[in-house]
Amino acid sequence: MQRLFGALLALVFASPALPGRQSPAPAGNPQAESAAPYVLPRIQGKVTLDGLSSEPAWKGIRALPVLVHTPNTGAEPSELTEILVAYDDDFLYVAGRLYDREPEKIQATSKKRDDMKLSNDWLGIVLDTFHDRENGLAFFTTPAGLRLDMTIFHDADGDFPVNQNWNTFWDVKTVRNQEGWFVEMRIPLSSLRFQEVEGRVVMGLTAWRYIARKNEVITFPAIPPKWGFWGSFKPSQTREIVLEGVSSRKPLYAAPYLLGGAGRTEALNEAETAYVGTNKLVREAGLDVKLGLTNNLTLDLTVNTDFAQVEADDQQVNLTRFSLFFPEKRLFFQERASVFDFNYGDESSLFYSRRIGLHEGKLVRIYGGARLIGRIGPWDLGLLDMQTAAVEDLPSQNFGVLRVRRQVFNPNSWVGAMATCRIGVDGTFNTAYGLDGIVKLFGDDYLSWNWAQTFAAGKRNRLLSLDPAKVRVNWQRRTVEGLAYNLDFSRAGAGYEPGLGFEFRSDYSRFGDRLLYGWLPGEKSWLLRHSVFLDGFLYLRNKDGAVESSEVGPGYQFTAKSDFYVMVRPAFFFENVSEAFSLSDEAEIPAGRYRFFTTKLAFNTPTAASFYLEGSLEAGSFYDGNLVSAGISPRWDVSSGLEVGGFYGFNRAAFPERNQKFIAHIGRLSLLVMLSTRFSAAAFIQYRSEADTLTSNIRIRYNPREGNDFYLVYNDGLNTDRLRERPPLPRSVGRTLLLKYTYTFNFR
Repeated sequence: MQRLFGALLALVFASPALPGRQSPAPAGNPQAESAAPYVLPRIQGKVTLDGLSSEPAWKGIRALPVLVHTPNTGAEPSELTEILVAYDDDFLYVAGRLYDREPEKIQATSKKRDDMKLSNDWLGIVLDTFHDRENGLAFFTTPAGLRLDMTIFHDADGDFPVNQNWNTFWDVKTVRNQEGWFVEMRIPLSSLRFQEVEGRVVMGLTAWRYIARKNEVITFPAIPPKWGFWGSFKPSQTREIVLEGVSSRKPLYAAPYLLGGAGRTEALNEAETAYVGTNKLVREAGLDVKLGLTNNLTLDLTVNTDFAQVEADDQQVNLTRFSLFFPEKRLFFQERASVFDFNYGDESSLFYSRRIGLHEGKLVRIYGGARLIGRIGPWDLGLLDMQTAAVEDLPSQNFGVLRVRRQVFNPNSWVGAMATCRIGVDGTFNTAYGLDGIVKLFGDDYLSWNWAQTFAAGKRNRLLSLDPAKVRVNWQRRTVEGLAYNLDFSRAGAGYEPGLGFEFRSDYSRFGDRLLYGWLPGEKSWLLRHSVFLDGFLYLRNKDGAVESSEVGPGYQFTAKSDFYVMVRPAFFFENVSEAFSLSDEAEIPAGRYRFFTTKLAFNTPTAASFYLEGSLEAGSFYDGNLVSAGISPRWDVSSGLEVGGFYGFNRAAFPERNQKFIAHIGRLSLLVMLSTRFSAAAFIQYRSEADTLTSNIRIRYNPREGNDFYLVYNDGLNTDRLRERPPLPRSVGRTLLLKYTYTFNFR
């Protein structure tokens, strides 16, 4: 195994690389291409963080030349906008003078940390700190002074190419008055990781203002709108800036925590005649350490890792014969998650962090672990190692992940390798390894590829066999204007079983995905963009070449300048079900070949409004019956201190010829109370008719300063139909009340 992975790394290392990481601006942004590097001004004198930027130190700093990104691309901002950026030996400073002729209409609907809602006015910056034209850091704030910091990956390509759960140390102060709203940010250079050569640092910068009521995005530099909303976050479109006489710092943070509380669980007695409750006291302690080993390399250590404050998973309804995918919500694994990304274009991945510390939906103790992330020369590096405790029939296990990547050919192309290993103390193991890459061919065309193999205890590793392997090739044109396409092929063998990964199916070949033609109508139209598209996929069974699943259908979608969105799409389906599967105890899908047709409608109202509504409706035939599926998700920003949200989902599948039907309801209610940007209380309540359960998750958080957190968490689950089983179910599925305090020591 060691020699095999060494050969893989040697193959990647041999790839031609760019001469250094100071990459030129790519095609697509004429301003970025033609402009010389912008030498960021040094600030002279003391800055008092009061939001007003009225100190003498700001007098010599010029405002950046900003233009409208959307909806009226290239126009002057509708409201006077002055954004100033400067630095000294210790900090990067951002000042915003955001004038508004109607100050009473400035929107600030939240005070919650990292709450990225477009019902707020915003000011922020995007920094391509390594100047690699692919990854970035973002720092944003609103008139209420909330802080949003996040990482940007894959050059902001995809449905949600940011990670809001990355947090670092920085400060902001905002002021509102009759002229508008005003901002000062102070970002420690120690919170940024960058490459410095003899005191000179080259980065990329985008400055960003958003006026919510006008749905107006203002940027420096000017950025073409052809990539959609996330186009203004693309590191490849930032303006090259230079900082002189600075050096990267090596931070050291230690964050111990204390956890205490009580819980109660219910279990059947030995005679299985009644449920008996058991009370348990909880007393835990742990430690997280972050250490900067070099200017570009950071080590995270964790002991007795805890996730008491994590929000509960969203309940889902499964209308397929395949596993459901649940996103990661644990902060330790969310932070820098993009470093370990090895995906196949959907949720399938060689590394799925929920394999660590979770088993059949229950938490497994994590004794501890280490994570090393950063850059060594031209190489991006990620290394993760975690050890979990034994639970039920699962032995104590060690989980290891190694990830490397480097740029090749041009700033938007790279190749990489990954290896994962899952080893139990009982001798069981599962190992996976693979290569992947993306090549920017020309314009907005990209070719990406993946190859991976797995082997486990008791199975022979066959390097040249397709049986334990998965391959994928994808050709994509990334634009919302003109012709776009996403042409995809993948194949997974019957023996491909990634022990740390996620895969919906096995032993298949797949073809897909989309052809699209889009328009940007321009300033005189009420439309921001609209497009027609054709979606489809085809799954073939490898063992006999038979079609297992297929779907095809045209569609139309538009986004108005108000941000109102509508999509309609009819679709034809074919399913070849080799084995019957159940939707519930009352309904199943027999083995057979089925053709059916549905139409789907989806919409959302303008995101800048205080009341926001998102909904979908799908109806038509379904296998040998019919289906109606609907979902609606409202959100009401009552004030900057109160948010009410919810979701209701209804699914009805009926099979009259077999006298079967399946009906499922899911309801969610969320309440968020924000007394300040430091103190909040959240309640998340869910009902699922399939399980006849009502669950609640209530969290109170006090964050007096970055790194110091106090949490009070209450979890409860209720059986809404106790008599559906014998003996009768207990009223409570289980409940816990936990108190957690974390304090961060800063030794930088």
